[in-house]
Amino acid sequence: MMTLLSAEWLKTKRTAVRWLTFAMPAVVAAMVTGYVALRGADRRTPALVFQIFFESWAAWIIPLCAGFLSGYMAHQEETAGHFTGFLGSKAARHRLYGSKFGLLVLSMTASTFIATVMLGMGIYLFERVTIEWPVFLAASILVMTGTVPILALHLWASFRWGMGASIGMGIGGLLLAALMGATSLGDRIWPFIPWAWPVRLAVLPGAYLQYTAEMSSPPEAISSGYVLHQLATGLAAASVCLALALAGGLVWFNRWEGRRTYE
Repeated sequence: MMTLLSAEWLKTKRTAVRWLTFAMPAVVAAMVTGYVALRGADRRTPALVFQIFFESWAAWIIPLCAGFLSGYMAHQEETAGHFTGFLGSKAARHRLYGSKFGLLVLSMTASTFIATVMLGMGIYLFERVTIEWPVFLAASILVMTGTVPILALHLWASFRWGMGASIGMGIGGLLLAALMGATSLGDRIWPFIPWAWPVRLAVLPGAYLQYTAEMSSPPEAISSGYVLHQLATGLAAASVCLALALAGGLVWFNRWEGRRTYE
């Protein structure tokens, strides 16, 4: 599998995949840092930075990048002989599919953690504000936990219908994430909307930023069990979706013989 992953990574040389993986985090981190610098820092800055960064990353960047990256990887194989070279490989079908999926997950994971680290460093260097690293890193992990099932859905759609369909799903996912993930509109139905999972899961550790030494008890969101309940709900939904999307995609891909222009 590592050999296939290395081969897939080599295919991204001089492509937009690497630019998105490494440049997008720097741009987002710089924008958030610039906003804080213009606004000025105070004791609420860490919580504000947390909310702005993770809601923006999970609701805007994740859906668009998932749509583009998945679609582009499938499009590469389509333009290189209409999938004949890819499907004609000696490697097992499940390994071919798994290598594409693995590269997607690694790329999005790298982008998320690079953005988080660059944000923390930027806020400290320019405003001398130290973020709560355990909280921010926990949120990064939860962002990716909610993102992995979405990548599985996008990869399947990319091979089946093409790059345009994947990007279209990404745009639709952005709207769903912004409305159902980042607002109260989705309070009851977000567990059934995959694109809302990264946002809803990412903001949960933010409750711990409200917990200060002066408090006699934790904030209500923590003490009431709300955070743990939301976490369990999101993890369960993401796990089920990932299992179904990967299993369905692998079974379909194992029988697939390529896409014709009229499909």
